[in-house]
Amino acid sequence: MSSPVPTRWEYLNAPLLIHNTKAILDNFGRDGWELVSVVPGATPENLIAFFKRPVQS
Repeated sequence: MSSPVPTRWEYLNAPLLIHNTKAILDNFGRDGWELVSVVPGATPENLIAFFKRPVQS
């Protein structure tokens, strides 16, 4: 019996402007990116979003 092939992931980080959050996240979601985490950016108005998606073979 063989082991299942593990999923390979690719990752992306991108600025997330607080005044346009939904539109930015919707765009990444349409491209297959899943939001993993959001952390503070350089200023209170900026955030950094981390995304992942399966690598397309």
